[in-house]
Amino acid sequence: MRCLVPVLALLALATAPARAAEPRELFDGRDLAGWELTTSPATEIATVCTVQADGVIAAAGAPVGYIATTAPHANYRLHVEWRWPGKPGNGGVLLHISSGPKDRAWPLSFQVQTKNKSAGDLLPMAGATFAEPLTSAPGAATAIKAHTAPDSEKPAGEWNTADITCRGDTIEVTVNGVAQNRVTGGSLREGKIGFQFEGAPFELRHITLVGLD
Repeated sequence: MRCLVPVLALLALATAPARAAEPRELFDGRDLAGWELTTSPATEIATVCTVQADGVIAAAGAPVGYIATTAPHANYRLHVEWRWPGKPGNGGVLLHISSGPKDRAWPLSFQVQTKNKSAGDLLPMAGATFAEPLTSAPGAATAIKAHTAPDSEKPAGEWNTADITCRGDTIEVTVNGVAQNRVTGGSLREGKIGFQFEGAPFELRHITLVGLD
């Protein structure tokens, strides 16, 4: 029996379910350490983004550009919450930022739209590609694969949630609990994570990332 105990212990370890990775805050609710701003002309991040007492990032929406993590990421599940405090406008979550700007103000990346009435659309930016066909007209100025379910965005002033899974060459997007998009064969598999500024003020909170094996 004494010989059997270590064997049973090893079997228990081998068959135990793997522990889920702990969520990691990309924004600590206090300051913008670990984030950088890209605009043209260059602008200090503090002039565009302020951290409120309740741990919310208030973004002015202008000048046109984006904030991004200083570190790259791959194979993760990203959770973010956003809202329009005033009139809803245009914006997006940038994934796998690899270089840029290349296309006007935008980097080589993929964009998940948070644009009003278009939340969940997926855009290949500045030459990025994926396998699925676009829904925008051939030769359109902006290439888009539109979201597939009815709009699930909440009214202006209410918080929306986006849960985005990036694993290998695949991206899956859920908006407010509704699966809205999926692409495979992405030409980019890792890079920085960012948020666009396209003129309209918006707010961000609870930006968390869980690494995937």
